[in-house]
Amino acid sequence: MNDSEMKIKLSYITGLKPVVLDELKRLSFEVIGEDSDSVFIEFSENNIQGVKKIRSIARAYLIVQGNTYHPTYISNHKSVLGSLIDIVFKGDDFKTFKISCAGSDSAEVRSIARYIGDTYKLDENEEADLKVHIIKIDSGWEMGVQVTPRPLSVRDYRVVNMSGAMDPTIAYAVNSFCNLDSAHSYLNIFSGSATLLIEAGQCYPNLNKLLGFDNEKKHLSLSIQNIKKAGLIERVQVKEMDIFDKPDLGKFDVIVSDLPFGMSISKGENLEELYETFIQYCEGVLNTTGRLVIYTSEYEIIEPILLKSKFKVVRSLQLKFITNVDAYLRPKIIVCELK
Repeated sequence: MNDSEMKIKLSYITGLKPVVLDELKRLSFEVIGEDSDSVFIEFSENNIQGVKKIRSIARAYLIVQGNTYHPTYISNHKSVLGSLIDIVFKGDDFKTFKISCAGSDSAEVRSIARYIGDTYKLDENEEADLKVHIIKIDSGWEMGVQVTPRPLSVRDYRVVNMSGAMDPTIAYAVNSFCNLDSAHSYLNIFSGSATLLIEAGQCYPNLNKLLGFDNEKKHLSLSIQNIKKAGLIERVQVKEMDIFDKPDLGKFDVIVSDLPFGMSISKGENLEELYETFIQYCEGVLNTTGRLVIYTSEYEIIEPILLKSKFKVVRSLQLKFITNVDAYLRPKIIVCELK
C-alpha cells in the first residue's frame, strides 16, 4: 500500500455539510470526495496535523478503501494496518485501542487485536484512545484509524460535560452564521456551559464585548470554569439574570441562543411564553444590521412566534444526531435579521 491510496475522512453531524465545506475552503483544504455525513481530503503529513484544527468536524480518520481490506486479508497482511497506525501514532499519546468490526470475536479480528497490542504495547479497551475500524461499504471495504485519541468535537476547555450541553461543532456552526468578522459585540442568552461564548472568543479576536447570561447558578458556575480553562476569563463575562426581567445590557451586533426546552426549563414555566419574551427582548437589544441566530429543537414553537415578530428568517439548517441516550434529535439553526 502506498500513500496515494490513503485518504483522510472527515465526519460531521448530519446537516452541517455547508458549514464544513465553508471551513475547509477557508483553511485551503481540497475536498476530493464525499459520502454520507463525511468528506475526504488527500493524505499528507501536513493535512494530518492540519485537520486537528478544524472546528466543524466531529471526527477525522486516516483510511484506505477497496475490495481488499476485509478482516481475512488484514489478518494475513497486518503491516497494511500498521502503516496507518504508524502515521497516527506520531502525533499523540495512545495507551489503549479498540477495533470496530463485524465479527469482532472471530479468529481473524482477534489476530489483528493481538498484533496491535503486541506491536504498539496497547491494552484493548472499550473506551479506547486508538480507534480502528474495518467496515463494509458500497465499494468494498474501509479500514481506518481515528487520527486523534478523542473526537475533534471534544474540546479541551470542557471541565465537566454538563447534561444537555451544546456540541462544540454546532456552536461553531451557529457562530459561523453571525457575520462575526465584522461584529464587535456578542450576547449569548441562556448561556449554559458557555460553549457558544468560548467558541466565539477563540475564533474571533475582534469581538470586544462577549457577554452571556443565565438564571441557573449551577450553569454559571460551570461556565466560569470552562471560560477560565479556555483562557478567556478577561474577555468573556457571564451574569446571573432572568430573561423575564428584561435586563438592560445595551445593544449588540449579534445575539445567539441555545433555547431551553422540555425538561431543561424551570417547573411551571411555559415554553411559548418564554420564547415570546425572548424574541421581544431580542427585538429591543439587537442592532439594526445585526443577526439573531437560534439553536432549538422546539422550532415548531419558535417559528410561529418569529413570523409575528420584527424578525425575518434568512436561513434555516436542519440537523440530526443521536443523543447519549440513543434518541434522535432533529434541531434547527435559525438565522434571523430585523425586517
